Amino acid sequence: MAIVKSGWKPEAIPSATIPSKGTTEEVPPQEIRDLEQLARDQIAKLIDQKFKGHRMSALVEAILKAQGYTTYNSPVGHDKGVDILAAAGQLGFGNPRNCVQVKSGDDAVDHPAINQLIGTMQTVGANQGLLVSWGGFKSSVEKERASQFFKVRLWDQDILIDQLLEVHDKLDEDLKAELPLKCIWTVAAQVEE
Repeated sequence: MAIVKSGWKPEAIPSATIPSKGTTEEVPPQEIRDLEQLARDQIAKLIDQKFKGHRMSALVEAILKAQGYTTYNSPVGHDKGVDILAAAGQLGFGNPRNCVQVKSGDDAVDHPAINQLIGTMQTVGANQGLLVSWGGFKSSVEKERASQFFKVRLWDQDILIDQLLEVHDKLDEDLKAELPLKCIWTVAAQVEE
């Protein structure tokens, strides 16, 4: 999160030496990791700018649709703890049946949010829940991760970005236009044995 600490200003990255024909010079692994982190920080900044509030719920819904779920997104306003309902199958009658709560703020979510989600799951007949928090989770929620493993999944900013990158090519064209991402290939750092 180097770019966040610098107030979203780009950080100077040491120039990588690209091997030319006939040389065996390699780019240091640290520089590759810096480039990866810089790219993720830029994606996070773009999401933060374009998908605050209820728009974050629309992004999560688009990811779930790209993963094959049929969804219902609650209208803007008081949602009674239900931002998105998502279920398998073309009509959404299959299992799993998911209740999704999305928190787009920068503050870490505390334990009451997971309790509210579990209560809402029972109300709507969902057998699984997804709690998405752009600001992350407090330790009280992290402590519940193991005991709620078969009921609830937690997506913080990093997991949300991972899920987005996995399905980006399956998103609708309008959303891809808002999130113009490009996949590049590079040589992975090799571990010496």
